[in-house]
Amino acid sequence: MPFVRIDALRAGPERLAALGRAVHDALGETIGIPPDDLFQVLTDHDGTNGTLRYGGYLGPDRDDGIVYIAITMRSGRTPVQKRALYRRIAELAHAYAGAEPRNVFVTVTENGSADWSFGHGLAQYADTAD
Repeated sequence: MPFVRIDALRAGPERLAALGRAVHDALGETIGIPPDDLFQVLTDHDGTNGTLRYGGYLGPDRDDGIVYIAITMRSGRTPVQKRALYRRIAELAHAYAGAEPRNVFVTVTENGSADWSFGHGLAQYADTAD
């Protein structure tokens, strides 16, 4: 159910795939998503036609190795679960793709059950009484 967008600068297909696997594995380990729950958009920016901007906000010394990870999922996870997720994503992105943890930027957006359609024009999570 999480929908994941990953943007990286000059990552190439292998590194993008490794980043996607890192996020997917972290989601499984920390919040228990099923292995076949895989919805990701992986985008490599070449620095010319598309690029990524970053600053030093809140301390990390970021560089062109920046990786933006945006996760949309249904609400209900605790702050403790989210912190564990962020930490595990940074660990696995480093292990799988060589991303420096200081360059791993994660945001989570939450929504409700009726905000999802997995095909056929249905809101599969929504209460059928709606």
